[in-house]
Amino acid sequence: MLNSFYVEEHVKNALREDIGYGDVTTESIVAEDRIFRAKLVSRGEGVICGLKVFETVFKILSKDIEINLLYNEGENIKKGDILATLKGPGKYILLGERVALNYIQRMSGIATETRKYQDAIGDLPCKIVDTRKTTPGFRAFEKYSVKCGGGALHRFNLSDCAMIKDNHIGFAGSVTNAVNLVKANLSHAHKIELECDTLNQVREALPLGVDIIMLDNMPLETMKEAVEIINHQAIVEASGNVTLENVRAIAECGVDIISSSAIAAKAPTLDLGIDI
Repeated sequence: MLNSFYVEEHVKNALREDIGYGDVTTESIVAEDRIFRAKLVSRGEGVICGLKVFETVFKILSKDIEINLLYNEGENIKKGDILATLKGPGKYILLGERVALNYIQRMSGIATETRKYQDAIGDLPCKIVDTRKTTPGFRAFEKYSVKCGGGALHRFNLSDCAMIKDNHIGFAGSVTNAVNLVKANLSHAHKIELECDTLNQVREALPLGVDIIMLDNMPLETMKEAVEIINHQAIVEASGNVTLENVRAIAECGVDIISSSAIAAKAPTLDLGIDI
């Protein structure tokens, strides 16, 4: 779950950005004591995510807004579904409308896209996970959305796990040297992941005892061979150019994890609206 303290601080900053020194339009038209009723309505099909964040926006603006959430996080929704109702001072409903929708539309879009990828894998023993290709300052919300959509999470930031990529190998001079340098500097609590572009790198990696081997941009036949070589001696991750069209074929190669930036970075927002 998202930490409520973190969410509140993030939402406050979003409201400061949007409101500025005041809503000159609403303040000119809507009286302070005018009560509105409103509903959050789905204008498309997908997976709902971010309802509590949506609620937080209005709770910060006014303690007098009553919100009734009618769905649970991660549920499938269809066009026309009423997801929540609101009643309270119209000034503050209008004040928070855009920010609240920005959160819940983005988060629901990511959850929806993730669900499509996970469904495409079906019953295969493989997980879809996200990457660090996220919107700056919005990573916690995007990763939470991936979880709501049925996906799993990769490392949250650079300190979570040692991931040795091609540039690191280039600086170190070899796979072996890169792994040994990391092991000499790493806490016992951290895992080591190694990115491999070739089967030779996979073979070099196995005696080094890394926890995860990432097969980066490998053709399917090469990937299958790499999985056979590794033979459960490490967790196998596939990455690079993963699409909804090829994700099942990648899973069928026998990998444990498929990481994709597309489930967050390329996810369209889910069309939701507030009807007053």
